[in-house]
Amino acid sequence: MSDQYSEGALPEDMLDAFHEEEFEQPREQKSPQSCADEMPHLIYRLKVPHSSETFHAYYAGPEEGVHFLKSCDLEMALAGPRLTKASEQAADDSCVLCATLESQETEREDDDAVDATESATKKHDFVIPCHSLVVAPTKYGRDLAEVLGVVRDLSVVNADELVLIERPVTVDDYRRYLDNLDREKEAFNKCRDRIEAHRLPMKLVSAHCLLEDSKILFFFTAESRVDFRDLVKDLVGVFHARIELRQIGVRDEARVTGGCGVCGRILCCHGLSDKLNPVSIKMAKDQNLSLNSLKISGPCGRLLCCLSYEHQFYRDARRELPNEGTRFTYDGTLFKVIEVNVLSNKIRIAGEDGRLLDMEAARLKYLDGHWTITPEEIT
Repeated sequence: MSDQYSEGALPEDMLDAFHEEEFEQPREQKSPQSCADEMPHLIYRLKVPHSSETFHAYYAGPEEGVHFLKSCDLEMALAGPRLTKASEQAADDSCVLCATLESQETEREDDDAVDATESATKKHDFVIPCHSLVVAPTKYGRDLAEVLGVVRDLSVVNADELVLIERPVTVDDYRRYLDNLDREKEAFNKCRDRIEAHRLPMKLVSAHCLLEDSKILFFFTAESRVDFRDLVKDLVGVFHARIELRQIGVRDEARVTGGCGVCGRILCCHGLSDKLNPVSIKMAKDQNLSLNSLKISGPCGRLLCCLSYEHQFYRDARRELPNEGTRFTYDGTLFKVIEVNVLSNKIRIAGEDGRLLDMEAARLKYLDGHWTITPEEIT
């Protein structure tokens, strides 16, 4: 079986999003109190490794006899000898001891994580350690996910989008995950060859095999909608599995592939941001940045995600400062504000007599509907 779409009824996730407002509008957030009433369990933030997407989930399974392990622990288990039935009991006791030591080490190394769960552990004795691997339902299917920590601010959580963490990842699950990584490389190369054979105007970004589903996901970008029905039939004959193709935008491509930004660090959309936030050219103007697209655009060709990080600070700071172009009289001369530096809290004004003055922004006061300059304090 394959997922086939007709030309007249393509799914919403395949619609192109290359215009300026490429992000969906932020959804209405509920108040923390209402969220707390509807969410009796601890809420965790999870990350899907193959696409760097995050979502929220809770765990309601048994607490005793269940061990949540990190990828490094699972790799060590794969590298070691297989356990026999005679040594299973000893291994279980060892796992309990290792889990206890690991929990203590995590508390020492990550003080922020302790603070995040301090209030939660008053009501819940069990907290899933950070960076543990779990099996949870994603929007693509049941898959492996990484626990990033406990959510502090419940106002960012939508109760309708919460999913249930089914269980921790076992050694067999992790072995299957590593095998899928090799399958994905092969599937990517074969799919790219088939795209070239069909001469389709699309760029393949990545391939992903789900952990507990015989389905292969292919992510691609294109400048317009693509009729890939013949390609899907071809891929089904090659892989003998369910095939799903998803068209994504250029920002999503950067989040999936990752890379290095102009700052020299990992791309924010790939390693830092929970979700892609709207970014506009007005944010660059408010921060007095160059409007040269080469300087304020990321590798994806769109505006830098980091422009939105300090935007609220600049907005709040500018409320106490005059805008560029504001005119007022000082020292018997008409002056005009030509530059406002929010970080240094200084302004530059130009007078009709040719004078250029730099002064502290604190000297400007908005009184009786106009800006005035207070006398400079003598210290």
